[in-house]
Amino acid sequence: MSATQEYRTICCQEEWRQGLFYQIECQGDTLRLMEGSHEGAVLLHPVDSGEKGFSWSRLVVDATLPADSVLRIYARASDEADWPQWKQWQAQLPALRGVPRPGLEDLFGPPLTQRDCWLRCSGRYLWLALELGATGSQAPAIRSLALRMEGDHMVDYLPAIYQGQDFTYRYLSIFNSMFQDMESAIDSLPRLFDLESAPPELLEYLVNWVCIDPQQGPDSRERAKTALEDYETMYTPAGVRRSVRRLTGRDALLIEHFSVDPNRPECQNPALYRRLYGENPYRFFLLLEEDAFATREAMERFLRHMEDCIPAGTELELVLLKKCVQLDWHTYLGVNSQIGSYIPAAINETVTIHYDTTIGGTRHEQC
Repeated sequence: MSATQEYRTICCQEEWRQGLFYQIECQGDTLRLMEGSHEGAVLLHPVDSGEKGFSWSRLVVDATLPADSVLRIYARASDEADWPQWKQWQAQLPALRGVPRPGLEDLFGPPLTQRDCWLRCSGRYLWLALELGATGSQAPAIRSLALRMEGDHMVDYLPAIYQGQDFTYRYLSIFNSMFQDMESAIDSLPRLFDLESAPPELLEYLVNWVCIDPQQGPDSRERAKTALEDYETMYTPAGVRRSVRRLTGRDALLIEHFSVDPNRPECQNPALYRRLYGENPYRFFLLLEEDAFATREAMERFLRHMEDCIPAGTELELVLLKKCVQLDWHTYLGVNSQIGSYIPAAINETVTIHYDTTIGGTRHEQC
């Protein structure tokens, strides 16, 4: 923002909630119509300029207005802090839910319909009312409101004979606003191109510069900060594990062929290793829990993303591990564990035999 301009900005719910609401509510720091409502209004708490006879000028509203929606702005200024109509609205508001409200035109006069407008009213205190209307499927939203409090104007640089003319002031205000907006945009460029402060809509553009897909996770801002270091180790085992962690939120067990090579002299069970891992030296395995993916589509999407995260010429095979207990030489069941005997079962065409079913006699009970 230009150093010659100063604005008072209302953009958080603590400031919004000081006003009076009719079928409008705060959702975070944003004003929206209540569900099921097609119109609503908010009367903001009066803004104190601290100067009697203060000339209010520019008002800028940051809002999203879809098709078939409208924003009306009402303004009133006075040197008196007490306004009886404000108290009257405050008293009537609880009884106005769902019924037609009094017209704001009767309180403020004709509305303004531009989000960037000139108020041209004088007084220490400024009352503002914002009215929203929508007939379409998308609801409008108000994010912030900025009031020009002080700063120079183009008319201030003209001879004194022109400074008191209302037409000259209004005409030059058009170019004054354009010039101020350009200055503000130039001053804010460093903030917009900083990963710490860039808004979400520009962040997606920035992370694409370093080849980061923002659809692969919500941590795009943090990933962009270490993009260079990550690319240097992307195709290493640590880099592959990092990619799996980013896409699934799980830590995978990575098994490379050289660590389970059945042809190694120290391999104790070559047949088992060939059956589990094969003999392809360019294939590696990722072991994840079976609940790592909610759906099959999520798993297939993960495999497609991983195709760009593994070294060229290698193959990835995903192994989903089931949660079960396997009794072996190194099994520890715990103090209160007990292994019971087999339960006899009749096998016929209505019985399903599971993969972990043991079929045998009862000789074990005689041991």
